[in-house]
Amino acid sequence: DSEGEDLWDNAASGSDDDDEDLDDEFDDEEDEEMEGLDGEGLDERKSRKIEARKAREAAMAEAELLDSTMQTNIQGETELYELPDEDEPELMTDVAAVNQRIQEVVNVLNNFKELRDPSKSRQDYMDRLIKDIAQYYGYSHFLAEKLCGLFPVSEAIEFFEANEVPRPVTIRTNTLRTRRRDLAQALINRGVNLDPIGKWSKVGLQIFDSQVPIGATPEYLAGHYMLQAASSFLPVMALAPQPNERVLDMASAPGGKTTYIAALQKNTGMVFANDASKDRLKSLVANIHRMGVKNAVVCNYDGREFPKVVGGFDRVLLDAPCSGTGVISKDPGVKINKTEKDFVDIPFLQKQLILSAIDSVDAKSKTGGYIVYSTCSVVVEENEAVVNYALSKRPNVKLVSTGLDFGKEGFTAFRGKNFHPTLKMTRRFYPHVHNMDGFYVAKFKKMSNKFEDKKDKKENRENGEDEDDDPNDYTGFNDEEDLELIDESKTKLRKKKGIPTHAGK
Repeated sequence: DSEGEDLWDNAASGSDDDDEDLDDEFDDEEDEEMEGLDGEGLDERKSRKIEARKAREAAMAEAELLDSTMQTNIQGETELYELPDEDEPELMTDVAAVNQRIQEVVNVLNNFKELRDPSKSRQDYMDRLIKDIAQYYGYSHFLAEKLCGLFPVSEAIEFFEANEVPRPVTIRTNTLRTRRRDLAQALINRGVNLDPIGKWSKVGLQIFDSQVPIGATPEYLAGHYMLQAASSFLPVMALAPQPNERVLDMASAPGGKTTYIAALQKNTGMVFANDASKDRLKSLVANIHRMGVKNAVVCNYDGREFPKVVGGFDRVLLDAPCSGTGVISKDPGVKINKTEKDFVDIPFLQKQLILSAIDSVDAKSKTGGYIVYSTCSVVVEENEAVVNYALSKRPNVKLVSTGLDFGKEGFTAFRGKNFHPTLKMTRRFYPHVHNMDGFYVAKFKKMSNKFEDKKDKKENRENGEDEDDDPNDYTGFNDEEDLELIDESKTKLRKKKGIPTHAGK
């Protein structure tokens, strides 16, 4: 539309520095206009304003409820909510009635002392609520109970509601090929209605609607952007790869994070794009070529085989395989196909992978020594529990700030289990709070390449192994050998192209 064109025209006339592009669009006046669009924007400042307004509304509603309760008490006509009889056959058949009952039970739980039925316990109300949530939103009873336990009851309903709505369509500008303002102008000219994703990202754009398929525009085919969820930006931003570093993306397909890493490195250094699934490598290779990435090495190993394959990396990103409880809006099958066994088996794999990721990093790296662990899950077993396990098994690492200035703090205690206090530096992201997929990000700094694990030492001694063996012994990089191989490959390439070679070149 003409308004959008003016917006981007004004942006295009400004500074050429990509760090400054489009930020001026979000002045206070526009922020106020956007306040009414609950859940549509991805700007953290807007989210905070919306949260504050919701809190005020909730406080007013609670005040009205208390006032109403006092009035009825004065008149001696207080009506207590009675839980329905479990044996009523029509209890679960009427969807509208189930929804109404959810609201009433939540209301009782929020004002339990005044509205409870004296013959019923709080657990009775919670059991009823979980059964109704499972029925109304289509979850297994097991998963409904697990997810409900993460939040206060009112917030839990907001979380379940948010999972019924698709997340915004977002794209990431490929700075190896273009700038965000140029890409935005090109897409606006094709009839795409878009906006910057928020102050926290300099390369993201949010697509509101489009007259052309976003995944088939000439700009997409030319590698000017990647269709990528907003939450998927976060682990790479936390990793903060630097030019000329060696980086390992341990579970990289389909390549959104790998190509973002390469863009931040400006195609220098090297990024090892690994994935355990051979079939998924096809999309990874395709995206690497389309996006113009020239510093990537694609490999197909089980992540647990690192660092025996190669180690000594400056940084490692482990976006671990997970249950997908943060992306239910994309994959509704998660609602019913996850069992208690999954939340034992998946964290077991994640714990093995995170130890391999830590061991693959060189603590003596001049610029790095960092590991980022992330999942698209919201459950504690796959997030804080895994990170806490890594801290206990690898005393040579510590948690550091993710560098992300928004998101909820990670849990330091959950249901009677206490975690390391530094877990508050990890970050949680929720669909109902940040309008992006549920996500978790933790960042480690490796302090030393050696560590002493008493259990491992005992096992080594029992197996007759040398106690002095370095548990982090791996095949690393040799800069001198690398330079020789690079020169040799350049010589072969010149010969192949018919370019004359010279001694010493």
